[in-house]
Amino acid sequence: MFIGHFAAGFAAKRFAPRVSLGTLFAAVQLQDLLWPVLLLLGVEHVRIDPGNTAVTPLDFYDYPVTHSLVGAAVIALSFGGLFWLSRRDVRSAVVLAAASFSHWLLDFATHRPDLPLTYGGSVKVGLGLWNSVAGTAVIETGMFVLGLAVYLKTTAPAGWPGRYGLAALALLLFAAYVTNLRGPPPPGVDAIAVAGNAMWLFVLVGWWVDRSRSPLHHPDGDAPSSISRDTQ
Repeated sequence: MFIGHFAAGFAAKRFAPRVSLGTLFAAVQLQDLLWPVLLLLGVEHVRIDPGNTAVTPLDFYDYPVTHSLVGAAVIALSFGGLFWLSRRDVRSAVVLAAASFSHWLLDFATHRPDLPLTYGGSVKVGLGLWNSVAGTAVIETGMFVLGLAVYLKTTAPAGWPGRYGLAALALLLFAAYVTNLRGPPPPGVDAIAVAGNAMWLFVLVGWWVDRSRSPLHHPDGDAPSSISRDTQ
């Protein structure tokens, strides 16, 4: 799953209006942001195997640190805990932890049974939505539209980046998704890792766009002007 994760980031803004969209994007994609680094270090491994599923040619045969159930829980709790230590904002920390863990749940829906439950366990799970290109595209696109709609109802533009930058971000994400669905297999594992690290671009753009949008909802029902904005 790709834009489905970002959809969760957009929607999470409704529950954590103090938190930057960039931080929310980092939360929902943290497992995939760490994974390329571990690939380059040789800690986790992947094979290029065209036909592995209808959607992706990648065989994720070894990634227990980032994509096991236990690993996802540790990553989510660590991210939420670090945010709480820096901001002392319990609500936002809980939302960030939940948003981070949503990555594993969405991967569970899309992956074939290649997600391990523990670091060294042999039991692997996955419902296999990726066996259908049409099903994957319809569900992810629907999630993306819904998540973006929630974000639009949660914030209002306070400058041109907040209006036109958001449109550019949405188009960029969708274009990357279509390219990923229709593109050829990657030339090698190193290329996968390098391309994966480029995902930080979406985090940075999300942070930049969100700086020019004002939250319309306070979690406690106060006026928007009372919200102190997170510029992470």
